[in-house]
Amino acid sequence: MATPVVRSKPLPSATAPSRHVYDVIVLGSQLGGALAAGLLAKRGYSVLLVEHDGTGPGYEHDGYVLPYAPFIAPALKAMPAVEESFTELGITTQLQRHQQPHVPELQLVMPRHRVDLHADAARRRAELVREFDAQGERILADIAATTTQHESSDAFLKEAPPLPPDGFMESWNLNKRVRQHPGLETEPRLAGEDDPSKLLRGLLPFVTHLDQPSSPLARTRPLSQALQTPWRYPGGRDGLRKMLFERFSELGGDLLSPENTDTYVVEELHFDGGRFSGVKLLRSDTLYRASCLVSATDAGALRRLITDRKKHRNLSEHLDLSTTKSFLFAVNWVLPEAALPRGMGELVLVDTQDTELGPLLVQLHPARTADGKEDPSLRVVCAGVFVPTSVRDLGEGYLQSLAMRIDAHLDGLMPFSKDKRVVRSAPYLDAGAVRGSRLMPHPHYTFDTEAKLGVTGLKQHTPTKNLLLAGREVLPGLGLEGEFLAGARATRLVQEMLKKKDVLKR
Repeated sequence: MATPVVRSKPLPSATAPSRHVYDVIVLGSQLGGALAAGLLAKRGYSVLLVEHDGTGPGYEHDGYVLPYAPFIAPALKAMPAVEESFTELGITTQLQRHQQPHVPELQLVMPRHRVDLHADAARRRAELVREFDAQGERILADIAATTTQHESSDAFLKEAPPLPPDGFMESWNLNKRVRQHPGLETEPRLAGEDDPSKLLRGLLPFVTHLDQPSSPLARTRPLSQALQTPWRYPGGRDGLRKMLFERFSELGGDLLSPENTDTYVVEELHFDGGRFSGVKLLRSDTLYRASCLVSATDAGALRRLITDRKKHRNLSEHLDLSTTKSFLFAVNWVLPEAALPRGMGELVLVDTQDTELGPLLVQLHPARTADGKEDPSLRVVCAGVFVPTSVRDLGEGYLQSLAMRIDAHLDGLMPFSKDKRVVRSAPYLDAGAVRGSRLMPHPHYTFDTEAKLGVTGLKQHTPTKNLLLAGREVLPGLGLEGEFLAGARATRLVQEMLKKKDVLKR
């Protein structure tokens, strides 16, 4: 098995920070932390962002930079509360310029049907009526209604409710707000038992981080946003994060990442009694101190940095409330564009008829070589399914067999293309130097906590009062939007915390 190396354009500031004391340290590569770091830097706080578990935008294999998994994102206008944060950072225009539509927006492949869901309403109607006759009109109406269902909860989220609530008063205030927004309990419109409706519901796992979401809000809002505008960003999730990192650096924040230093992995957290005091990095004697820590890495990865678990038992138990149940296992093919079947969409949801694998999400990307250049004659076909975390314990042979099962579905989707592959790669098996949560692209979680509105996970306040969470385990039922909302709220909590106490002397 090859051991690829990640290479990409370095970010600004390729040296270690000159200061060792900050207002805030943000730990981890998740998007909520990247947003919080940028907002805090914009608001005048000194911030150190330590990527810790990141590996950059894609991984290199056999001379090509490949994605870790398919990734779709709603347009900013579908996440109005998030859009406000990006506007504050001054990157709304940049994001809108980088986001790209799929053509068609989504293609459904079923055993007896193939349907292109075009952005143009007339073409979409013609497709569904052609395939399903009179039933197509009802399916069309259900899809159209679904794409606007998230709007009924927009106003609630723009109020920045305390999600998850911490303590009796926050819970009481949250319940009061919920009663003022009956749209939060609206059941999903896309409830038919016809093949396309069932397959479209199979898109939900790809846009949420909650295992088996059951509440109306968790089943409706992320799917509605994705079906309205299933956008993509160059480099996927990692490319979106890179844009946030670049803005953070422009605002004067200090960034330690694999793109600008070899010293970006935290070895342990330091505490002063019951309070967080600093982080120590691998291969470094420097202790970076701060008044508070914002964690944007998975709970398991953070827990491993607590060296004295008995002394910080309450913090460890808080993090133990999260369990990772499954993750997105992907395979990449690099193919000549001419080998792709005519009419194949850029975003395809395939009904595999396999009860273990479930739906297969396939996304086409431009092929990029290791030096960052695009090869217009080639395309990357990235395909992923969700598998239980337990498969990691079954050995490499089983993981290879999973990859081969995905290969078989790709072979059925793209007949006669297998022999023309330039590269075949499975990120979980072939991406070298991958750490922490990045070993499991797009995980699903369960929690031993009450799920408010069916979308919340771990509370942002932890038993260590100056240690806050801003990762995807805070609002897993809201998917990408939840990550950003957790980051925006963590920013407010940091400001409240630091206004009450003097920051460390610099």
